[in-house]
Amino acid sequence: MIRRAVVLVILLGFGAARLPLEHKLFAEHQRLHFRQVEFNQNLREQIGQLGFVAALSGFRSLVADAFFIRAHVAWERTEWGRVLLLFRQATTLQPRSVLFWDMAAWHMGWNASVAALNDAAQPRQALRVKAQREYFALGKDFLERGIRNNPEKPQLYESLARLYKDKYNDHARASEYFAKAAALPGAPSYDRRFAAYELSYTEGREREAYEELRRLYDMGEKERLPTLLNRLKFLENKLNIPPDQHIPEKALQAR
Repeated sequence: MIRRAVVLVILLGFGAARLPLEHKLFAEHQRLHFRQVEFNQNLREQIGQLGFVAALSGFRSLVADAFFIRAHVAWERTEWGRVLLLFRQATTLQPRSVLFWDMAAWHMGWNASVAALNDAAQPRQALRVKAQREYFALGKDFLERGIRNNPEKPQLYESLARLYKDKYNDHARASEYFAKAAALPGAPSYDRRFAAYELSYTEGREREAYEELRRLYDMGEKERLPTLLNRLKFLENKLNIPPDQHIPEKALQAR
């Protein structure tokens, strides 16, 4: 009984000592938006028994890389179901890898969707289009979950913006995500321009787009690229901007 009491006191003391450290570590993970992998039955079902054991043994990164390589091999064989499964496994194990999320979305939203639409084995066009849209949705899901795990990285916002632009023809959402990317540290300067370009194609938001494009134009020569000038000229005509407020014709001619 005395020995048990001593052990209990030691355990309680050890636990009390760990609490401040664990709280500090949890707060740091939240600050960094780090979502830890939960080693539970759901993870085991997703990555298989051997992968689960390897991950438990501290080889999570190595296992994720192996899944990524196998996904590439499956892509070369156009085994789209296997590509999807392997990328789900890789992103589950390494949720902070922007590359894994981005590549998964690209394979689903672009490669697999094109293959589905051109599937000679499916004679019904309606079913091919349905399969194509399902792959669009899978690509979008990868990017949305990638952003939740990496909210501070502009690359995934850009990729989601391109998906909305190229696959959904949704210029408003494309503009929204280019703008979100532009607001993040380290984002390339073109994100802000792309956000304005997409807004200029959005019905009912032409005035907002014009004002943003004009602000960019007024920032100087470096921003006066051909697409920006062409979209500005289009909006000047559509919005009936007074001629004395138009950008000079020589600016267009110079490009």
